[in-house]
Amino acid sequence: MKVIVCGACGRMGKEIISLCKKKGIKIEGAIEAPHHSCLGKEIEKGVRVSSDLERVIKKDNVIIEFTTPSATIEHLKIARKKKIPVVIGTTGFNEKEYSKIKETAKEIPILLSPNMSIGINLLFRLTEEITTRVGEEFDVEIIEMHHKNKKDAPSGTAKKIAEIIAKIRGKELSQIGIYGRMGIKKRTKEEVGIHAIRGGSIVGEHIVLFAGEGERLEIIHRAESRQIFARGALRAAEFIIKQKKGFYNLQDVLFK
Repeated sequence: MKVIVCGACGRMGKEIISLCKKKGIKIEGAIEAPHHSCLGKEIEKGVRVSSDLERVIKKDNVIIEFTTPSATIEHLKIARKKKIPVVIGTTGFNEKEYSKIKETAKEIPILLSPNMSIGINLLFRLTEEITTRVGEEFDVEIIEMHHKNKKDAPSGTAKKIAEIIAKIRGKELSQIGIYGRMGIKKRTKEEVGIHAIRGGSIVGEHIVLFAGEGERLEIIHRAESRQIFARGALRAAEFIIKQKKGFYNLQDVLFK
């Protein structure tokens, strides 16, 4: 496997490159934004940080994206042209951008996950199972915590958890999602509260709370190192290079 890391000098990009070196995975390219201070920096022998994805792509590569929504969409245009599989860990896409990703997946294999942690993806499956079993007898709240520099809120992971719950209940997230609370108003039975906390250097924590009459069930995932996301991204890359065109997620890696 030969990887191109987009967002190579960001927190996740550095983790992925470090893990690739430990595992002996060849880094074919390292991409950053134009005018980035890292441009030209050698991250491995013969591999320097570039802003020109099209120039470094080769036929047998896989792209791993941890950039921004707008950068990811631009990189997908090049990947589609070159017929290169892509793993997307970028978050914060709007509906139009998300639609473009799904449209591109009709021509190349794309794996998108709002969270590359294996543990979080097991949490997704547990949330699905518990929501199915308890129906609407339990109120559901989602709490997520991240470091102070995270821009998007709530996290893509929290949104994904809420979407799983909404789908099982036969609703759209827009119908039942409540983002924080203020004022004097009783909680409705069908709503799902989604709460974002930002501070310090918290890597990531997600809590799914099922609150019933006289009992409470909590599923908690705590990320203690960004390396868990790098491991998941590389596992996703190993999976996607073997797939035909289509739209995949980490659940496909773990359960299919």
